[in-house]
Amino acid sequence: MAFAFSKMQVTSSAFEDRQAIPIKYTGEGDDLSPPLAWENPPEGTKGYAVICHDPDAPLVQHGSYGFVHWVLYDLPASTTSLKEATAAGTRGRNDFNRNGYGGPMPPEGHGLHQYYFWVLALDKPTALPEGISMDELLKQVEPHLLGMNRLIGTYRRD
Repeated sequence: MAFAFSKMQVTSSAFEDRQAIPIKYTGEGDDLSPPLAWENPPEGTKGYAVICHDPDAPLVQHGSYGFVHWVLYDLPASTTSLKEATAAGTRGRNDFNRNGYGGPMPPEGHGLHQYYFWVLALDKPTALPEGISMDELLKQVEPHLLGMNRLIGTYRRD
């Protein structure tokens, strides 16, 4: 199945959709991954993956645009939320060149950036090694994707 939105809803107790991400979840703060929750997954969901991507970053790298802040996978179907600073799942490599979460920190004066927190529902659990990139993850899960949706947070450094 191709990448497509589903009726799954993604939320956070830390910020509303299209609203500011609190500083504690940014590179200027404590750099903690925010709490996330989702409901209404597609029928047949057996696992999840989570990605945070900033399409407003003024970069083209690895053949794509933007900046990857978080790659997380191997989340079982029983997972419907992630706590702040979660230790759940397997951590992939972000564009800070480290595994796990790296919070928003756009260039000073670059204006408002949007951060897409994607949740991907999969028809089978992944069994992928730690440290793969977003591109590698997407290649592996695309044939198993049942649906996806996102929460968008914003952040600005002035």
